[in-house]
Amino acid sequence: MVGQLPFAITVGGFVFLLAVIWGGPFVEILRRLKIGKLIQIELSDEHQKKVGTPTMGGILIVLPVVLVAMGLNIASVIRPIQGGTVTGASILLPLAVMVGFSLLGLLDDWEGIQNSRGIIGQGISARAKFAGQLGLATITAIIISLYDGGFQYANQVIIPLLPFPIEISPIIFIPITVFYIIGMSNAVNFTDGLDGLAGIITASAFAAYGVIAFLQGQIFLTQFCFLLVGACFAFLWYNAHPAQLFMGDTGSLALGATLGTVAIMSGQWLLLPVIAIVPVAETLSVILQVSYYKRTKDPVTGQGLRLFKMAPIHLHFQRSGWSETQVVQRFWLVGLLSALFGVALALL
Repeated sequence: MVGQLPFAITVGGFVFLLAVIWGGPFVEILRRLKIGKLIQIELSDEHQKKVGTPTMGGILIVLPVVLVAMGLNIASVIRPIQGGTVTGASILLPLAVMVGFSLLGLLDDWEGIQNSRGIIGQGISARAKFAGQLGLATITAIIISLYDGGFQYANQVIIPLLPFPIEISPIIFIPITVFYIIGMSNAVNFTDGLDGLAGIITASAFAAYGVIAFLQGQIFLTQFCFLLVGACFAFLWYNAHPAQLFMGDTGSLALGATLGTVAIMSGQWLLLPVIAIVPVAETLSVILQVSYYKRTKDPVTGQGLRLFKMAPIHLHFQRSGWSETQVVQRFWLVGLLSALFGVALALL
């Protein structure tokens, strides 16, 4: 079993090389097709310079992971890993979640591109987007909860300092799973606003859960996590400031939902707000900003007060004078330390 962690890291490195090699031609194809990013008019001039940067970069993450993960699955069927079992649901389910949410994000990205071209009415509305998230998350939660023997920590939660997992009724477990998947999907989407930010934060979180899964003996889940780490690093090759490529909802919705699914499958989902503290903080800043604005709204002017200069919170720090690279580097330091702290808690 010990040798499986180096193998998982190795396949992650292979995915990195694979994605970096074909990433250049992929970016050029997106440029030629004019698959460009729209920028909110209220954002700074620095953000406005990014208008037209190719988006849908999540494809650069999802496609190599799907190809390599399926290749590993086929290989394990032909020649099972010593002491292990065929990959099965432990990797196929989060893989399906990633693909499903990526397709949903792809439709949402396409809507923005069509609107920029003056083609109104195509794509999906915010309500339809949430309905899609809810449907995918619910199906995933039911499969994890009710699939007999397919998941090690189905209907369970691991609490630090307790030597055994706690059983949870499916009536409670399924809604919690849905909440985690949708919540983290939107949280990473909020985080995806600066060059390199969402990619480096999610890579750190997947690395943490990869280590946790390894310690639990979930070898294939470990492999899957490090496949995503390698793919995120490859995306960062093109997303580093100044970005040549944005992940878009194609990537952010998929990465967030997959991270939530992995957390649930590990049984260590109570640690997700610690390991993914940056996306959680981004989401809370938006909720607080909107709630406070509505609560203080003047009935005459219709204007309210704001807790932050702008939300999500990474924009607040930009408005406060931090450069884009400073925000990303400092947020990543926080994210890395919180991921390490989460792994430490999992060892208790």
